[in-house]
Amino acid sequence: MKRHFYISKNLDDLEAVEHELEDQGVATPQIHVLSQNDADVQHHHLNEVEAVLKKDVVHSMELGAIVGVVAAILVLAIAYFAGWTESAAGWIPFIFLAIVVLGFCTWEGGLFGIQEPHYQFKQFQDTLKQGKHILFVDVTEQQETVLARIVEAHPQLEAAGEAESTPEWVVEWQKNWKGFVKTMP
Repeated sequence: MKRHFYISKNLDDLEAVEHELEDQGVATPQIHVLSQNDADVQHHHLNEVEAVLKKDVVHSMELGAIVGVVAAILVLAIAYFAGWTESAAGWIPFIFLAIVVLGFCTWEGGLFGIQEPHYQFKQFQDTLKQGKHILFVDVTEQQETVLARIVEAHPQLEAAGEAESTPEWVVEWQKNWKGFVKTMP
């Protein structure tokens, strides 16, 4: 899947684009509107970006986890090569320490990330401050032509680039979850 970004000043136009995309088989979890005016986005019934995803929490936690894995391996290696695992306690305290180090680094990554805009959205901060909105759509190769045709019919949309998208399995899970929730009494 590929993520396409578009800039627009007009939420009515974005609402029309979202409906057209959904009518052509692009699922709602694939379409998002990023804006500093969340109330207007909700008023237009657009699929807004969740607050936690506006920040770089997930990406920073992933980076923290990578640092944590390296640090945990380092803890285990030092314990082994220093001969500390030969004691009566053996490996247990060092394995526990490695798990704590991994968890701490992951947590710290998340704390750093909550202070920063999402790494894919940093480029749009000035645009958002100007009161514009960002539409981004995650599409499969088969949906590329549908997206191109719909965007072409909306000249107010300004193409703003491409990026990596949410993995397709996550989008499928979100679609299934929404279907499950709708069946709940």
